[in-house]
Amino acid sequence: MEAHKKWHLSQSWQIAIGLVLGVILGTVFYQNQTAITAMANIGTMFINLIQMIVLPIVVTCLTVGIAGMGDVKKLGRVGVKTLVYFEIITTIAIILGLIIGNIFHPGTLVDIHALKATDISQYVASAKTVAKDGGMWNLLMGIIPTNIFASLNAGNMMPIIFFCVMFGLGTAALGEKGKIIIDFLDAVSKVMFKVTNWVMKTAPIGVCALIGSTIAQMGLGALKPLAYFIFLAYAAFALLIVVVLGIVARIFGLRISNVFRVVKDEVVLAFSTSSSETVLPRLMDKMERFGVSRSMTSFVIPTGYSFNLDGAAIYESLAALFLAQAYNINLSIGAQISLVLVLMITSKGTAGVTGAVFVVLLATMSTIGVPTAGLAFIAGVDRIIDMGRTAVNVFGNSLASIVVAKSEGEFDEAKAEAYLAQLHNGGAAVATHGD
Repeated sequence: MEAHKKWHLSQSWQIAIGLVLGVILGTVFYQNQTAITAMANIGTMFINLIQMIVLPIVVTCLTVGIAGMGDVKKLGRVGVKTLVYFEIITTIAIILGLIIGNIFHPGTLVDIHALKATDISQYVASAKTVAKDGGMWNLLMGIIPTNIFASLNAGNMMPIIFFCVMFGLGTAALGEKGKIIIDFLDAVSKVMFKVTNWVMKTAPIGVCALIGSTIAQMGLGALKPLAYFIFLAYAAFALLIVVVLGIVARIFGLRISNVFRVVKDEVVLAFSTSSSETVLPRLMDKMERFGVSRSMTSFVIPTGYSFNLDGAAIYESLAALFLAQAYNINLSIGAQISLVLVLMITSKGTAGVTGAVFVVLLATMSTIGVPTAGLAFIAGVDRIIDMGRTAVNVFGNSLASIVVAKSEGEFDEAKAEAYLAQLHNGGAAVATHGD
C-alpha cells in the first residue's frame, strides 16, 4: 500500500503528461487530416462528457444552496456584492492590459501584413447577432427565461441561474413541505459528483487529444511571429494573479498560494482544455470543502462564468492595443479611456456566445478606429493564449467565492485549515463528493 501511494501520480501530473504527449503527437502528425480528425473527435467527446454533467450539478446545487439561504434580502445583498466585486476586478484587469501594452509596445515589433490570416467569419456572424439583439439590453432581457427547458437545452447560464434562484426561494418558502425537494436535489447532486469523478479519470486522454489536434493543425512554427505578444499575454495573466488577486486575497486574510494549492488541479485542467466548463463541478465542490458555504459557491461561481472573466478582460485590452500599434494607430489617453468604458460594457453581453473574446473585440475595435480585419492575424494563435486566459478565469472565480463568503461570514476558517493540512499530508482531501 505504501508503494502504491509512493508511485501514485496526482491528477495535475497526469494532465501535464497528457499535455506534453499532445504536443508531441501534434508535432508528429502535423497536417495529417486523419490524425487531426481522430484527436479532435476524442477531445470533443471528453468535452461533451463534462457538458453532460455541468447543468445538472448547477441546477441541483444552486437550488439547494438558495433554499438554504432562504432570505430574499440576504440574496439581494450577496448578489450586489458579487456583481460589484466582479466589475471592480474586471475593470482593473482591463486597465492592467492597457498599462502593459503601453509599456512594452508589442505591436510595434511585428509586420501585421506579413502575418498569416485566419478565417474569423464565424465570429463576425456572432458579433452581428449580438449587435442586432441589443448588447446590454439583450443581456438584461435574456436573464429571465420564457422557457427554462429551452435555456437548459441551449446551456444559457444566466436564465438557468435566475430560475434556480426563484425555485430555491419558493422551495424555502414551503418550509417543512419543501424538505423533500431539497433532499431529492441534494441526492441528485451527489450522484452527479460521483459521475464527475468517473469522467475526470479520462481527463489526461481528453487533454492529449485536444492539444494534439490543435498543434497538428497550426504547427509550432505558427507561434514564432507572435511569440512576443504571446509572452506578454502570459506575463499579464501572471501579474494579474500574483499582484492584483494576491492583494485582494491579502485584504481578506488569505494567502494566494494557499488558494492555488486548493484549485491547482482545476487550473491545470482548464489550462489544458481551454474550457472552464470542464472544471465547474469540481471547482464548486473544492470551494465547499475549503470552507465556503454551499449557498455562496452555488451562486458566485456559476454567475462568475458570465460576469467575472478576468483573463478575458486583460487580454481584450492588450490585444486591442497590440493591433492599434501594429497598424501604427496612436491611441490618445482619451481614446484608451473610451476603450476601457466600451470593454466594460461589451464584455458583459456575450456570455455563451461562440468565440466570446473575438466577438467583444469585434464590437470594440471600430470604436477606436482599428481595422477589425486585424483580428484575423492573431486568431491563429488564440487557442494557445486561450489556455492561459481560461486558467485565470477559473482561478479568479475561485477567489471570488471565498471573498464573498468571507464578507458574509460564511467562510469556515477551521475547515479551510483542515483541508490545507490534508493536502499537505498526502491529498486525502482532494476526493470529491461521492467517493
